[in-house]
Parts: sequence; C-alpha cells; structure tokens
Amino acid sequence: MNDQTGEIRKLSTLVEISQALSGTLNLKAAHHKVLEVLGKHHGMLRSSITLVDETTGELYVEAADGASDGARSNHRPGQEITRRVIESGKPVVVPQVSREPLFSLHATVKKDGHRELSFISAPIVLNRKTVGAISVDLGFKKDRDYDRTVKFLRVVSSMISQALKVQRLIDTERQRLLDENIHLRQELKERYDFSKIIGNSSPMRQVYEQVAQVASSSTTALIRGESGTGKELIAHAIHYNSPRASKPFIKVSCAALPETLIEAELFGYEKGAFTGAQARKKGRFEMAEGGTLFLDEIGDLNLATQVKLLRVLQEREFERLGGTDSVKVNVRLIAATNKDLERAISESTFREDLYYRLNVFAIFVPPLRERKPDVLLLADYFLEKYARENAKAIKRISTPAIDMLTSYHWPGNVREFENCIERAVLVCDGHVIHGHHLPPTLQTAAASNTITRLSLTAAIEAYEKDLIQDALKTTRGNRARAAKLLDTTERILGYKVKKYDLDCGRFR
Repeated sequence: MNDQTGEIRKLSTLVEISQALSGTLNLKAAHHKVLEVLGKHHGMLRSSITLVDETTGELYVEAADGASDGARSNHRPGQEITRRVIESGKPVVVPQVSREPLFSLHATVKKDGHRELSFISAPIVLNRKTVGAISVDLGFKKDRDYDRTVKFLRVVSSMISQALKVQRLIDTERQRLLDENIHLRQELKERYDFSKIIGNSSPMRQVYEQVAQVASSSTTALIRGESGTGKELIAHAIHYNSPRASKPFIKVSCAALPETLIEAELFGYEKGAFTGAQARKKGRFEMAEGGTLFLDEIGDLNLATQVKLLRVLQEREFERLGGTDSVKVNVRLIAATNKDLERAISESTFREDLYYRLNVFAIFVPPLRERKPDVLLLADYFLEKYARENAKAIKRISTPAIDMLTSYHWPGNVREFENCIERAVLVCDGHVIHGHHLPPTLQTAAASNTITRLSLTAAIEAYEKDLIQDALKTTRGNRARAAKLLDTTERILGYKVKKYDLDCGRFR
C-alpha cells in the first residue's frame, strides 16, 4: 500500500471518529465506536481508552476493544506503561512487547498462535493536563514507521480530549442547573411557607388552619377574598407544603388573557388548529403535570372554557385545540376569585356545576380592615423589606403614623398597604416614618372617611406633638436630652409637654 492510500485511509478514519464523537451525548458509547473504527481500518488488534477519575485520581478503563473480559479490567496488559504515559504526558512505543518486562507473558499470545505485538500509548491532554491515554496493540513489523503512527494517535487523542471537554462542560452546567433548581425550590418553599405569612389575628389563624388541612391532599381548593388580600400567596403556601411541592406550580390569570386565547393557553393546540399554529404547543395543564395549576380570577372565565374545564375536573382528561386525541393529566387545581360567584350563577355568567366542582374546599382570606391586629406586624415587615432594598436606616414608625395606618379602611387591602409603606420609605429622610410621610389618602377625610377635618393650626400641633413624642421615646422620657434633640430649651419643651398632656413617665 502506497503512502497516498494510507493518508486517505487516515483521513477517512478521522472523519468517522469525528462523527462518532459528535453524534451522541453518550461519550462512553462514542469511545467504543472510536476503538472499533481503529480496529477496522488500521489493524489494531487490541485498543483501550484509559481515563483519570476526576474525584479520586484513580485510573479506569473507559472503553476497550479486541480484549478478553479480563483484559477489559483495570489490570489489562500494558496498564503500567499507560500509567507512566499519563504521569509523564509523553507517548510510549514498545516495538516488541515480548522484550518488555512490564507486560504479562500472555499479552504476546493471540488466537492464531504465538505472534509478536507492538504497543503504542499516547496521552489525552485537556487544558494542558493529562487526563488519560489511548493505547493500541499492533502486529509487529520491522519496517513500521512508529513516528507516523504516534502522530496519528495523538490526533485521535486530541479529538477525544475535545469531546471530553464538551462533555465535562455539559456535566458542569447540568450540575449547576440542578443545584440552582434545588436552591430555588427550597427558597420558594421557605418564601411561601404558610407559617411565614404575616399575621396572627383570629381570622388569619383560621386561614392557617385551613391551609394545613388541605395542603396534604390533592383536593381542589377555591380561595375567595377581595383584591389584594394575598390569595396567590395562600395558593403558593398550599402547593409548597403539599406532596406535589417538587413538581411545577403553574399560574394562569384568567382575567389577563383574551377570551380567544384562554382555551389555547389552558389546553394547548395542535399544528394547524388556527392561523399561526405552526407546531403543537402544550397548554398550562400539561405543563403542570404532577404539580399544581393555579387559576387566578376564575370568575372571569368565559362559559365555553368553563365547560371544558368542568370535563377536566370530572374526567382528568381533555383534547388540545384542533385535536381529537384525549390527553390525561394528573394536576391539582387551585382557583381564586374576588367575585361573587353566587350572583354570577344567578346571572348565568358562571356555571353552577363548575362552581360545585371548584367549591370542594373554600378558604376565605379576610380583608385587612377585619384583621387590624396584623397592621403593626405588616408595617414592621414591609418597613424592614423596603428599608433594606433602598439602603435606608429607618428604624421604626411613629405612634401617630401607626394610628393613621390602623384607622384607615384599606380598600386595596395588603397590596395597598405594602405600596403605602414603600412610598413612605422612599420619601423618609430620617430614621423614623412620621404621619406626613404617608400617602395623602390616609390624611384626607374625603379619600378615607377615617380622619376628621383638621385646620392648619391643628395639623401643625399634631405634627409638633408627634415630634415631641418621638424625642421622648428616643431619650426614654428625659426632657433635657429630648430638648437638645429638638434644638430647643427644656423650659419650652416642658410647656409643650403640658399643653399636649404627655406623660414622660410612660416612655421610660
């Protein structure tokens, strides 16, 4: 065979090896294919790929070809030389293995009788570090050009090292994503643990009890309450304290999606179901398989979709839009609404049979005006949250400001309350939030119906009283120190204390 034919065969071999390494994510199978290609085209009687374990540093045979079962173990012939190749990072050529003491005697024996072998091992180098070696046995030939064979094997080992690099990058990224997923799931579980929901008033304790009762089951739950009361938070708490916590939690806002899209979003669609449907798409029910589907504002669901939803709840199956095959699902449903469903039934805008399917376990989330004991807890929680986010050293809320918060009727509930505290933190330039830092709606009778009309003089006096109380709190009732804080005299402060009928003793 001339040199040109040999070079063509080597190039053809390298193409096959490249295809083997790039055609699968199963690198072990790809390594076996590489060795098979070498044996087929280049007369390799035996071959193996040995790698270094990243964790233990031990050598192990990743793949072997043309060897007996015993030779496939970590003690195959030539393994000691392979170890030296990996340690030195340099190839080794043994023209006649029968003259090499490191080889076992049986390494020279073939099925067709006694035959002299040549052994070649080339390092596999990744990021300038030897991570393994490829070793081959060839029939001994006096005129064999070992340099060319070594160069060829080094090209093969380079291709193997690149495949290893890609595989390890994939493994690292997969592990990173797995760790991140576990971390995020734990974070979500902690965030939505119902014991972390702020409030210890009697109505909220009843909500906690109901959540604990329903969380461990797969029962359909209906969460009812005014807008801004935290219905989605309750849904999260149910899911992340249930056996389905490790599965998806999928949320759909029925009010946010147009009637023409809501069915496709919930149940998915087949290719060609409508203009623009270029491929099959999974719906939210399929995405939530094994987990929980949260339908927010279910009172806004149109009647046509209500019929299909009822079937899913009854049969646990549905058809995609434009499809005929039934899709079975294992999904827990939690619905929420701020609407009067009973009135909607009487007005024929909500199906009565669907209502009974949803209303298996109802949880009523109380409005903030009915849980006034929680206002202070919520205020402290949101104050700490937004002070940290905005890097402000605000320590507390003044007593008059707390009185304003507890007096207001909060039509927007906790959502409005949170926005109110966030605004107060932004406009506050000191360490204490005062009444004037709160939104105007809490300070005008026309907006809140909770605070009586104040004249300019009365408003100034209220602000002055607020400042004096805060100073006395800071100094634990010490008038002299309080006067110094307010940049006034103790005599003037004493006059003001008497005017506003303040008891300094209660601040000690």
